[in-house]
Amino acid sequence: MQQIRPISPSSLVEELADRVAARPRGEWVRVALDGAPAARPGDLADALAGPLRIRGREVFRVSAADFLRPASLRFEFGRTDPDSFYTDWFDHGGLTREVLGPLDAGGSGKVLPTLWNSVTDRATRASYVTVPAGGVLLLDGPLLLGRGLPFELTVHLRLSPGALARRTPDDERWTLPAYARYEEEVGPAEIADVVVRVDDPRHPALVAPA
Repeated sequence: MQQIRPISPSSLVEELADRVAARPRGEWVRVALDGAPAARPGDLADALAGPLRIRGREVFRVSAADFLRPASLRFEFGRTDPDSFYTDWFDHGGLTREVLGPLDAGGSGKVLPTLWNSVTDRATRASYVTVPAGGVLLLDGPLLLGRGLPFELTVHLRLSPGALARRTPDDERWTLPAYARYEEEVGPAEIADVVVRVDDPRHPALVAPA
């Protein structure tokens, strides 16, 4: 049985920042903020940046939305195919190669902030950035867990199916079966280090095993 602890948004940010900052100061920390767009994982990642810097950690922000695969691969079976969205939209290999892998122990620390511009459907040609020792990578996006991506901390922002449906815009509702598949095949709430219920974003709640 799970224990549910209500928490204010500001306290949630402080607790997560404390947890990240407690990691060894000479090591990189890769943090996944996993959640559907309706759960606003990017907002939480952005909110963490300032408190982490106050705690003496350099912060590097990356969004999975900047690591999409080319349109020819994403839309091979149409623009609204949920199975393609689940398996083919995000370039997890590129994330590993250009962002997460260089922050392995002994890695170069040189990471690429963006890879693909989905509007122009071209490479962004971004320059590499060196993350100093002890720096924190905050990566936000959907469907991040269960892909073999290396992280030191994973945070899953959970929406009930009803809340996810209510808060997903009409033109994105075709993605809902992909999130249902994610719940069934991966079970992100069972494998994440931290699970936060965000059915009401003003009143989140931390979930912990009994």
